[in-house]
Formats: sequence, structure tokens, C-alpha cells
Amino acid sequence: MPDGTLGFRVSGKLDRSDYTDVMVPELRKAVEQGGELRTLYLIDRLEEMEPGALWEDAKTGFDLGIRHHSAWKRTAMVTDQEWLVRAMQLTAWMAPGELRVFPTAELEQAKAWVSG
Repeated sequence: MPDGTLGFRVSGKLDRSDYTDVMVPELRKAVEQGGELRTLYLIDRLEEMEPGALWEDAKTGFDLGIRHHSAWKRTAMVTDQEWLVRAMQLTAWMAPGELRVFPTAELEQAKAWVSG
């Protein structure tokens, strides 16, 4: 990942600990250091999202998305899963900062965009 950006890769099952142990601590650290949030999520294939993960996603959205709204600059979602692309297109207006969805073939372009 380019300097000043955070990248996360999702494959298979997404559970609560993926949020509490991996994503949220990194996002909080970036916010606490006063930096901008420029994030990239590479979603190879999401087979299952357990209810606890969904809850953590909602809590993270409230805590970091609303309380630190101005910290979010750019978010890139990289996936070929059509249902996720459609879901992101429908909900992008709720995301803080700019949000773009890229196909996996454009991963390098997504990295360049999110860091730019």
C-alpha cells in the first residue's frame, strides 16, 4: 500500500474479530495520529458475514464514520463480486469522504486513486 493509506483484504468469512482485532485498531490509530483516512478494501470473495461482524461494521460506522467524519478522505472498494458492487453503489452516499468501486483488474489504479 502507498504511504498514508491503509489496506485490508477480505476473503471467505468475515467475523467479529476481523473488525475488533484487525480493522478497527488500525483505523483508530490513524485517526488518533491526526491523519487522514485513505482506505482500500480488496474483497476477493465474501462467502459469509457473521452477524457479529455486521454489528461491528455498524458500530464502526457510527464511531469512526460519524464522530470522525472529516478524517475520511477516500475509500476504494476493489471487488468483482457483482452483488457487492451494486450494494456499494446504492449506499455510497452514506459513506464519509469519497468512495469508488474498482474491479480487481484495476487494483493498481485503485491504490493510486486512494492515495492521490
